[in-house]
Amino acid sequence: MQTGWNMLGETEAELREVTGTVKWFDPVKGFGFIVDGEGGPDILLHANVLRNFGQGSIADHARIRVQMQLTPRGAQAVEVLEILPPEGEPVAPIEDLGDNTFDDIAALPLEPARVKWFEKSKGFGFANVFENDEDIFIHMEVLRRSGFADLTPGEAVCLRVIEGKRGRMAAQVLAWDAGLKSGR
Repeated sequence: MQTGWNMLGETEAELREVTGTVKWFDPVKGFGFIVDGEGGPDILLHANVLRNFGQGSIADHARIRVQMQLTPRGAQAVEVLEILPPEGEPVAPIEDLGDNTFDDIAALPLEPARVKWFEKSKGFGFANVFENDEDIFIHMEVLRRSGFADLTPGEAVCLRVIEGKRGRMAAQVLAWDAGLKSGR
């Protein structure tokens, strides 16, 4: 284990890797909480820590692996290591994804893209793959299954894209940094 630093720059408790579930996250407030999968205290997840991973939002109930440390103010995530979509919730099929399995989608190449616009209330948005003006459709359910709650215009993401009935659409969305780390 490593010794970490608290927000004041003072040496604090050791870092510990924790896997848990996002209890809630509010991007407007700039924080949320993770339920420790091993029964420890709830862990504060600050928006800056999430942004350092390359995401501006995270879906409630998403599974998350973080480096955490105990501070005088409680348990705090200091680094996001991995985000996985919510598990075990009933999900309605997305017609345009067809019969593609998770493994089929994971085998698709990652395409670097920038969010053109996304409107959560409408349930969809669009992104453009770099060096291509073609719009890639992003469905809210695909976004949620990818572990996101929302996207902002201009946000850099990596997409796994399929040919849907009405054109190209995202089958999976990854944070830019996570996509780079996966090397796929």
